Amino acid sequence: MVAKSYILALIFVLLFSCDYKDKEVQQKDDKVPCTVTRVVDGDTFHCKLKSGEDVKVRLIGVDTPESTDNPKARRDSEKSGMSVEEITRMGKLAKEFTKQLIPKDEVVYLEFDVQQTDRYGRLLAYVWLRDGRMLNEVLIKEGYAQVYTVPPNVKYQERFIEAQRYAKENKKGLWGI
Repeated sequence: MVAKSYILALIFVLLFSCDYKDKEVQQKDDKVPCTVTRVVDGDTFHCKLKSGEDVKVRLIGVDTPESTDNPKARRDSEKSGMSVEEITRMGKLAKEFTKQLIPKDEVVYLEFDVQQTDRYGRLLAYVWLRDGRMLNEVLIKEGYAQVYTVPPNVKYQERFIEAQRYAKENKKGLWGI
């Protein structure tokens, strides 16, 4: 009877350890190392997990301008009164800034909040750089992103609001254009 329980417990552990998100979140400090493979735009990039799987990561709590003319860029244009060209120009600046911070082959560390993925299947993460800074916060503080909070992922919301206040007051990045 004990052997049967042990075998069932072992099968249970093996079955549930196959999902990389659940398995790797259990690593030290709840941060998952990931090697950058490419930057899509200012707030989205691809990286390779230890398992070899390439995943798309969306930064939690931030929104950068669109870097291409698309429906969201047009909606943002209507809301802000800025032209689509201005928005995409700022989006390209944000993308380049992100590329400087996380170039190809750079190892970053992913920290998750309540939801690990969005409706598009992207991993949602706070991204820590090797120097200990958080990419999400740096983008906001340097003025290349705005705070974009989507509950329940609100762990660093106050920190991000303070970073945005700093960027606006100091006319950093896009706030200075």
